[in-house]
Amino acid sequence: MKRKSASWPVLTLALLLASLAVASPAGPGVDAPLQYVIPQAAAGEPLDAKWAELEKDILRSLRDFQGTLGFVIKDFRTGRTLARNQDRPFPSASMVKIPIMAACLKAVEEGRISLEEVLTLKRADKVRGSGILRAAPAGTPVTIEKLLELMITDSDNTAANMLIDLLGFDYLGSTFREFGLERTNLSRKMMDFRSRARGIENFTTPREMADILEMMYRRSCVSPQASEKCLAVLKEQKVNDRIPRYLPRKTPVAHKTGLENKVCHDAGIIFTGRGDVLICVLTEGNTGAVIAKRMIARIASLVYRTYK
Repeated sequence: MKRKSASWPVLTLALLLASLAVASPAGPGVDAPLQYVIPQAAAGEPLDAKWAELEKDILRSLRDFQGTLGFVIKDFRTGRTLARNQDRPFPSASMVKIPIMAACLKAVEEGRISLEEVLTLKRADKVRGSGILRAAPAGTPVTIEKLLELMITDSDNTAANMLIDLLGFDYLGSTFREFGLERTNLSRKMMDFRSRARGIENFTTPREMADILEMMYRRSCVSPQASEKCLAVLKEQKVNDRIPRYLPRKTPVAHKTGLENKVCHDAGIIFTGRGDVLICVLTEGNTGAVIAKRMIARIASLVYRTYK
């Protein structure tokens, strides 16, 4: 299930803001050229004009963003893609829970674990941050399936750590590589700030988060059944202050957020009547979570407008 090299011609447009008639100099958030990939079969389609406008609108939105931002936006029907800093490593925060979920379902299919298996919450399992298990009493029984759901929909850190303990760093790391995630690592558990202070960090890239989401969409992540399970859980996401923020209320979105000191992310798939589109936006810097969340939401709204 390794990622295959794209056969499409890649048109790398070194678009400076000056070329878009924008007077302001480029800030820290717009320090890399944007890549626009147009598959040969998609060239000349009506979407061309809309995507050209989308490209300009995104660059205009980024001109005052005081941070580093990487993104991948991909139309699943045509393969048309916009990207920037897609191979830059970012601290993954809770984004790493996406491949953890997929690895758990692989372990289920291998017979290592069962979704119905019950684990017992211990006091030592409980960590700070998001999630509801930190407030549950020690001794609470929880199925593996429930841990998976809580890890994604509530971004429950305790649930994630219990699953990491269950499968182990070695299994998860090797499975990530089987998924083709060469630059996505799991080197510490959630909320382990002592390790982080020693320079031990989890990283990923916009491209690799986009890749695993596309594998789920194409039903090629572990198996069709596992892929469908992943998408179903991602659609139940309760943290909706980024990609879905400015979208119509009932728009289906399968996504996962990440938030930690100086990093703010969201990656997912928006399902529309005119086509399904992947959006992965990772940010890092001192801009602050409020501004970063709004920027991610703004990019998602611009993409959604393209499909209206």
